[in-house]
Amino acid sequence: MKSNEVILKVENLSKQYRLGTVGTGTISHDLNRWWHKVRGKEDPFLKVGESNNRAIKGESEYVWALKDINFEVKRGEVLGIIGKNGAGKSTLLKILSKVTGPSTGSIKANGRIASLLEVGTGFHPEMTGKENVFLNGAILGMTKKEIADKLDEIIQFSGCERYIDTPVKRYSSGMKVRLAFAVAAFLEPDILVVDEVLAVGDAEFQKKAIGKMQDISSQGGRTVLFVSHNMNSVAKLCTSTILLENGEIVFTGEVEEGIKRYEFGNLKDTNNSKDIKTRGLKVFSDILSVKILKTNDLIYMGDDLSFSIKLKIKNSTKNVELGYRLYHKNTPTMTNITNWDIGALDLDKGNYNFNAAIPKNTLFPGIYTLEVFVRQINNPVDVIADNAKSFKVEWKDITGHEPNFDTISVKGMYTKTEWNIEKDNG
Repeated sequence: MKSNEVILKVENLSKQYRLGTVGTGTISHDLNRWWHKVRGKEDPFLKVGESNNRAIKGESEYVWALKDINFEVKRGEVLGIIGKNGAGKSTLLKILSKVTGPSTGSIKANGRIASLLEVGTGFHPEMTGKENVFLNGAILGMTKKEIADKLDEIIQFSGCERYIDTPVKRYSSGMKVRLAFAVAAFLEPDILVVDEVLAVGDAEFQKKAIGKMQDISSQGGRTVLFVSHNMNSVAKLCTSTILLENGEIVFTGEVEEGIKRYEFGNLKDTNNSKDIKTRGLKVFSDILSVKILKTNDLIYMGDDLSFSIKLKIKNSTKNVELGYRLYHKNTPTMTNITNWDIGALDLDKGNYNFNAAIPKNTLFPGIYTLEVFVRQINNPVDVIADNAKSFKVEWKDITGHEPNFDTISVKGMYTKTEWNIEKDNG
């Protein structure tokens, strides 16, 4: 029961932290902030800081966990918030749940928000499961009568009936998640915020939880904000997505497109020679670039697949062999593919374009990384481009049935490679 009513609006939301300290960490910074505050001025330390890229060492001790976040959610919508670890997803949910406050910006919510951020959040370990149901319900703003009316449904859904009068300190993490989710879902908040906690539960409970969230949104007209790294769950549950990267929104829109950008955002585009990282002796050759040649964004199982390798030969060399390896996420390595089909090559000095084609590829769906190597026959490898290119193969079947490829070996599952070599005279 989705409507056009905006139930949650986030405007110019930002969150800044100082690494390694609480507050500013120095008296001078505290006094500076206080002096600006009493004069009605902006916090001076909000003007400094770097983006939240955890992979690199920064120059500033201030970081923006979130920077200028803007989005709105309509009643009955299920919004998937996706992004890699450290992107700012949990920080955003904690601000929405009022666990912490923003540095700048505003949040306008038209209704009650219930949150599931961490396992057992809000539970008192010495109290029984039943007592914690009433405690959590009260925190969410429910009356004792409202909680009592829903108590039997909550306990039944959680599957913890046998232990409901036992202190929750004796519960497993999965039992805590079951009970916490049941409380939040059955007390019918206007906005339900769910972080990755469902990953703790077993498969049966995850299926029940996703079904319940679908019911909450479609039948109850309530809104769900769902954070997960499980893209299958996001695809099944969500009606729209936002993609976070280094504390900023980089995409807002359709679920399928958001998932594609999330998965492909981690893949390397090496059309620029600066992206190529090589190792080895580099005595007679160097790998300048590697490109995947395709007509659209996706490569489907059964499509023609080809890629171009630009090679520099420094000195005229005999018996040159060029090859590649494909690595699948579930397989440590795959068979080497070389240009043996056309024989060893005698190459003059200059640049060469090698096109390798796999007609109607039978690669199983998944993410692959490509490694390229050049050597002389019977000699050690001269140069290797590790992880030179990444690409994803999709399953496409008109029946809509997708097999489970996670348990299938992909070694050798491709056809003979066709090679084409041209000297670059430019």
